[in-house]
Amino acid sequence: MPHRRAVLALLLAFAASPALATAEHKYAKGEYAIIQGGRAPSGKLSIAAHGEGDAGSENFRIYLMAEPGHRKLMTLDNVRDDNILDSAPDAFHAAWSADSRFVAVSFRSERHVVTLNIYDINGTRAKLLDSPDLFRDVTGRTVDSASDIQVRSSVPDFTWSAPRRFHLTEYRVLVADDARLLDKLGPLARTLKYDGDGTMIEFSAVADGEHLPDGRIRMGKPTPGKFVDSP
Repeated sequence: MPHRRAVLALLLAFAASPALATAEHKYAKGEYAIIQGGRAPSGKLSIAAHGEGDAGSENFRIYLMAEPGHRKLMTLDNVRDDNILDSAPDAFHAAWSADSRFVAVSFRSERHVVTLNIYDINGTRAKLLDSPDLFRDVTGRTVDSASDIQVRSSVPDFTWSAPRRFHLTEYRVLVADDARLLDKLGPLARTLKYDGDGTMIEFSAVADGEHLPDGRIRMGKPTPGKFVDSP
């Protein structure tokens, strides 16, 4: 299953049923399970998950592994027991660049929120990069640090088009106190019916990007993506 459909299918399946709120896995001692798409094209690396306890969420981490010996090389940053919702390896999705130099890892950090991490792989080391943020590019604001914006859902879709080039789709549903935010978003957003305080905004944007040699990301101009009821 392609990366985007895998992430969306997981998000929608668990959101639909309280009984399936999380995907758990009880890891055996020494078990480092490769996540979906975790094997690098080179065959020399993989991304694997490991946790403790009955639910597998205690001391949970994901790791860069050397293959084919499946030897642990290092812990990947920004995936830990306090920012994950699921612990099962199939709930984490990796998208490797064709040259195995970069890997994007997606996982649910909240029930309707998917986090995207991108790592630069240099030999046996992995460096967490600053992930692209189309909403921030358009508005100059980061949702996580804006107290007047609530995130109801957030699903990025990241695919590689070349070793350093990628395509990003960003879909979010937000509740904002300031209705003027819609003016900044223009055709990238629309309002949704909402009975609470504030304005509910559906944001959908797509853009192409490139990882530059100095580690920065250069993004193209965002264009409107599909909304939930688009054909």
